[in-house]
Amino acid sequence: MLSVYIHIPFCKSKCPYCDFYSACPKDESILEQYTEAICARLMSCGERYAHRDVGTVYFGGGTPSVLGAEWLCRVLSAVKAAFSVHPNAEVTVECNPADVDRAFFETLRNGGVNRISMGMQSANEDELRLLGRRHTAEDAEKAMRAAREAGIDNVSVDLMLALPNSNFEKLKNSIDFCAKLGADHVSAYILKIEPGTPFSKMADTLCLPDEDGAADQYLFMVERLRALGYAQYEISNFTRPDKESRHNLQYWRCGEYLGVGPAAHSFVDGKRFFFPRDLKGFLDGNEPQADGEGGAFSEFAMLALRLTEGLKREVCTERFHDGGALYDTVFAKAKKLPKPLITADSEKISLTAEGFLVSNMILAEILPEE
Repeated sequence: MLSVYIHIPFCKSKCPYCDFYSACPKDESILEQYTEAICARLMSCGERYAHRDVGTVYFGGGTPSVLGAEWLCRVLSAVKAAFSVHPNAEVTVECNPADVDRAFFETLRNGGVNRISMGMQSANEDELRLLGRRHTAEDAEKAMRAAREAGIDNVSVDLMLALPNSNFEKLKNSIDFCAKLGADHVSAYILKIEPGTPFSKMADTLCLPDEDGAADQYLFMVERLRALGYAQYEISNFTRPDKESRHNLQYWRCGEYLGVGPAAHSFVDGKRFFFPRDLKGFLDGNEPQADGEGGAFSEFAMLALRLTEGLKREVCTERFHDGGALYDTVFAKAKKLPKPLITADSEKISLTAEGFLVSNMILAEILPEE
């Protein structure tokens, strides 16, 4: 199946660590203009890919909740009109806890949304202020309650770790808060200072943990989430039973996806293409730009090794005509690495939590060049 990603490039304020493409509109009329442009583009895409069934739809950003529930549902209706959307499709909307209430979630649920990804980041008020977040921990708790009352039974929460002035106690408080909220899924990311962001300009003044400190926090998080009933299934993602993000698994299993909106990327029919980070250009009707071919073995293996399920010989032989030989090449190198980092046998290769911390180094060591 095909997955559809829709980028909503708007925020009410820009967080100092974020380098995702978004803008803070001064005139809200652009929100309606963008909704119309997205719907028109989806209908155009539907004419080309009408033969493809859609298994997941994901509204990312930016902050999709800024668009409002009614316009989000209007866009979702356009997806359903343009494509053959599976009756059991996973439909996710990212939201900021400060933007939402029960009525918001009820409108989304009635429109077909069945999964929420909530950008909480931390349960500690000092960290939320430092990260430039508009919400409080209390807002996150209210938002979770409102989603449940509206009948949405699949809610993911975002966390960040290795923050300035962070420690195990603060991290434990955030993790335990997620469990207390009843989050079905947790996405937890080590803070990365991105070039061009306000944090990059003040990096020397931020009291950040060193690499070892960040690694210790990561391993602590893995163990704490496991103790609370969350199974790790990807480097940064943890889930209650049967609540994995099906949309993100589409990416990690090298499945095909169509991205619509400025900065959105696509991989369809073996080709990669993307819309430039240009809102005006998108509104003016600019076409996406080609980005080469995709789906080669090294890319497939790299993505598979982000998952705890790892790289499987059986899947390699099903996907590539010489998949068995390619798997054996990787296995021959993988079995030489230290066991605390990787587990490898003739049928499956997977990284441990310790291995995930140095995954780039491991991948460079074991994957073939293409």
